[in-house]
Amino acid sequence: MIGVIDTEGDCAEWSFPADPGAVRAARAAVRGRLRDWGLDSLADITALLVSELVTNSLRHATGPIGVRLVRPAGLDDVLLVEVSDPLPDPPRERAAQPEDESGRGLQLVAHSSRRWGTRPGAAGKTVWFELAVPG
Repeated sequence: MIGVIDTEGDCAEWSFPADPGAVRAARAAVRGRLRDWGLDSLADITALLVSELVTNSLRHATGPIGVRLVRPAGLDDVLLVEVSDPLPDPPRERAAQPEDESGRGLQLVAHSSRRWGTRPGAAGKTVWFELAVPG
């Protein structure tokens, strides 16, 4: 997968083709794994944010889109989510106007997550965010 950093702990990862069905498939995969991990309370927000990032990848990149969920070892209160694509350019957060039909995805990620960022990979980039796991 593009730009993956090895992390110990529970991990699930998928690769989706760059076609419109990737958004629905990514949401379903994320929801299913969170259910398996007993993290249903995070399913809606995680699926929403993954949808936004996968949609951004579809709009701006070609090639496979990677999605990865990590429950880092020793950090029971954190869910790390990563979306990777082969485009090296980092995404830019912008201020969408009320009538704009796009441009709010990164704002949504920034306001809904504990932390977020991007990192370059050997062939592309990864956008990641952390969510707090309820205790």
